Amino acid sequence: MSGSEKEGLGYWEVMSIGIGGMVGGGIFAVLGLSVTLTGGGAPLAFLIAGVVALVTSFSYARLSVSYPSQGGTVAFLDQAFGPGLMTGTANILLWISYIVMLSIYSYAFGSYGASFFPSDSQPFWKHVLITASVLGITGLNLLNARLIGEAEDWIVLLKLMILSVFIGVGIWGIDTGKLAPATWSSPLHLIAGGMIIFLAYEGFELIANTAQDVRDAPRTLPRAFYSCVGFVILLYVLVAIVTVGSLPVDKIVDAQDYALAEAARPSLGQTGFVLIAIAAMLSTASAINATTYGAARLSYIIAKDGELPEALEKKIWGKPAEGLLITSGATVLIANLVNLSSLSMMGSAGFLVIFAAVNAANLVLTVDSGWNRILSVVGIALCLGALGALVWQTAISSPGQLWFLFAMVAAAFVIEATYRSVRGRTINLSAHQANDQ
Repeated sequence: MSGSEKEGLGYWEVMSIGIGGMVGGGIFAVLGLSVTLTGGGAPLAFLIAGVVALVTSFSYARLSVSYPSQGGTVAFLDQAFGPGLMTGTANILLWISYIVMLSIYSYAFGSYGASFFPSDSQPFWKHVLITASVLGITGLNLLNARLIGEAEDWIVLLKLMILSVFIGVGIWGIDTGKLAPATWSSPLHLIAGGMIIFLAYEGFELIANTAQDVRDAPRTLPRAFYSCVGFVILLYVLVAIVTVGSLPVDKIVDAQDYALAEAARPSLGQTGFVLIAIAAMLSTASAINATTYGAARLSYIIAKDGELPEALEKKIWGKPAEGLLITSGATVLIANLVNLSSLSMMGSAGFLVIFAAVNAANLVLTVDSGWNRILSVVGIALCLGALGALVWQTAISSPGQLWFLFAMVAAAFVIEATYRSVRGRTINLSAHQANDQ
């Protein structure tokens, strides 16, 4: 075994990457939205969304072992479906979905930060903090990307500790009547509510980007995928139980943008509110940092494939700076102009489409039969069924929001189709391997 193999990532390191990717900012941003849509059924909604993520993690685990690459999702789709227009569109959609996720994280940062100001000035400070969080962390990435990255493990540990205290103290004071089935939304609304907050689970796919650096990958990667998703499902369900059991639904709705901090008041008082709000700001800041760099690198990988302009392949100070600046600029614009519900719908829908495609890629590339193929088909059905429920819920409750979804998908298609027709670049399937050397 070579020295690099010995020094590769082990099970706990890979698992921490997955947990850090999922418990980044999503739970802080969308918990209140979930309760607004599902009532006392919010814990079940998180469980439903988690099952979709868990089944999809099977395809990611198989593909990561078979096709290890820093390209991750992009590499899987290219391997399975070739360099066609639809593959390119899916890769661009993934990049746009990351921008939407960044918008949600910065929106949450601004909302929790603004909660420390008087209520009449909160809207103003929320927009100030949204913009400052994105621009500030973009500057850090340009100057020294490792500055926050080196603190990432400690930030993950801190937020898990604070959430554990929130659960451990709050679980004893919950009112189980607030969780009774009579307080739940209808079954279809529960599913749709679970899907609009599906984005809180998407971070597990970051494990795929580490596949080449993992020790004993055939054994380590599947264990890490399944255990980190399972852990986060349990964490989210418990957080939702404590939140719904501690506060009336109308109070959660009123504090929708910072519901988790408000839910800490009954058991931990103002100190709990402050602790959760600070944890949320640290968590979303680290998520903005990781996702900003990841999205910029994703644009670089897609450009190396020939599916985006060559300018995005260029690096400044060793970084894909142009992709970083485009990503950050789009994030500031979207986060300040689009509401949380629309952002969540866009982000969840985008990743459900991508995850359906990854399940399909595993089905296409698999060489055996049995459970591998069955779970791939189940994953496709779950993702598409969840997407249908989400679109249905949006159509009957806020039909205008569907335009955001159509615009996101159309933008991905138009960008890819236009670039192909104007420039006619050759798609380079070996770019992942070349880039990984």
